[in-house]
Amino acid sequence: MQLTKGFEQAACIIALLCTQDSSIPLTTAVIHDRLTGSETYLRKIMRKLVVAGLVTSIPGNNGGFRLAKKPSEISLLDIVEASEGPIKTYPDMGFIENVFSEAHPIAERGKNVLNDTFQQADDLWRDYLKHQSLNDVLVKIMGEPAVPGIDWNGSDNELHAQFQKLNEKI
Repeated sequence: MQLTKGFEQAACIIALLCTQDSSIPLTTAVIHDRLTGSETYLRKIMRKLVVAGLVTSIPGNNGGFRLAKKPSEISLLDIVEASEGPIKTYPDMGFIENVFSEAHPIAERGKNVLNDTFQQADDLWRDYLKHQSLNDVLVKIMGEPAVPGIDWNGSDNELHAQFQKLNEKI
């Protein structure tokens, strides 16, 4: 199974929100400028993150988005399932039963074996991702937990100065 670009975009949005100054909502315009691409597609991703309870939407002129949970409470599985839906790598389109229709009991058994095998693999992957928190990932990247403090809505000069500080820590 290959994750779609929607997962990578969702992960980037969550990372932006994780580092965003928590007192200032991150605007849709800034998210769109950073991700580029279709604004309609971005809205769909944002909606999925809100519905999944990972992000909250703040309406109004000074509105935008914030993380709904602490980074330690958000797992990679949460982001994958919010953007992609439940993990299911084997589609079971019924080809085995069609191809081997004369040997129905064997075809049925083959279908069941493949479904069980892939379900076990999905369970292992799901369990691994469930135990990888956003905080864990950010510690691996930055050497410490992310601290909200960047105002991504700010000017390029302000962002540049903030990144200089971050780069010095790494």
